[in-house]
Amino acid sequence: MNTRSATNVIPDDFEQSTYRFIIVAAKRARQLQNGARSFLPSTSKKPTVASMEEVRRGLVKYEDSARDGVLQPTETK
Repeated sequence: MNTRSATNVIPDDFEQSTYRFIIVAAKRARQLQNGARSFLPSTSKKPTVASMEEVRRGLVKYEDSARDGVLQPTETK
């Protein structure tokens, strides 16, 4: 089952939980708001939309610190 919004689909993958997707996308959106460059050319000016697309495509690498729920996207320049 996929959760759909107007333009975004949260992945329905047994190895990638919805919670993980949302946390990583939110942290990536914060990076974009603070001036990080997007991995994709985007027509959207909203960092949340851009970050969700980047995470959905697997372009955002993150570390899962001992699987304790602390997810941190790693920014590459």
